[in-house]
Amino acid sequence: MTLAVIVQARAGSSRLPRKVLEPLGDKCVLDRVLDRCRRIAAADHVICAIPEGEADDPVADAARRAGVAVFRGSEQDVLARYLGAAKMVDADAVVRITSDCPFIDPDMAGQLIALYRESGADYANNTLLPGFPRGLDCEIVSTAWLERADAEATDPADREHVTAWIRNRPGLKLACLEGPGGEAANWRWTLDYPADLAFCRAVFERAGEAAAELDFPALSELCRKAPDLVAINAVHADPARPDIRRPAAIVRDYLPAGATPPVR
Repeated sequence: MTLAVIVQARAGSSRLPRKVLEPLGDKCVLDRVLDRCRRIAAADHVICAIPEGEADDPVADAARRAGVAVFRGSEQDVLARYLGAAKMVDADAVVRITSDCPFIDPDMAGQLIALYRESGADYANNTLLPGFPRGLDCEIVSTAWLERADAEATDPADREHVTAWIRNRPGLKLACLEGPGGEAANWRWTLDYPADLAFCRAVFERAGEAAAELDFPALSELCRKAPDLVAINAVHADPARPDIRRPAAIVRDYLPAGATPPVR
């Protein structure tokens, strides 16, 4: 199975324009995301899927400087953009990651990939049962399912959100890598608001360049020891999020690096 990690990125953002180009330590946010994606051991390719147009040329330039392949496509039809990127490298399956996740965990993504491959699921993610912080979101689906969605999905929202149409198909075999939950499920490690950027920069100020290597357990420990960090963007946390649980046929518990989680 040829597996492509595809990171969607663009300059436009109503809440935080050009956020992927904002500095985070001595690199930009997009660099941080792509560096982590390249460390996903099971990935055969890492591609940055970027809208066409002059406004997004700086994003494409940044991705190329980071050493990853670039696919340019529709800004609004993100589903078509993902499918085009997958076909560019003849990928059998796609790992979808967004560029507002500068702390995406390569080991966690690797565990999700293993779950997808071993379970025979049609689709897998780590958010059906929301036990991870926002910002570690990751999902996997076959290119064949992307092709079917591209042919049949007509709602603009389904085209924009890539996998929404797929997840709602009757009889789809869903798998979920479940995080530990608790306080971590309400933490925000994503990048939507200025306060989120302040949090990310504060992590780099505390940890230095080692922040680029922090995995989920290590960053969780930092947040527990420094609750003032969590408070920086806590105003944007969704207290109802941990309770929004969707059914999954297969569930595997996340465990720290080196452990093999059982399927239950």
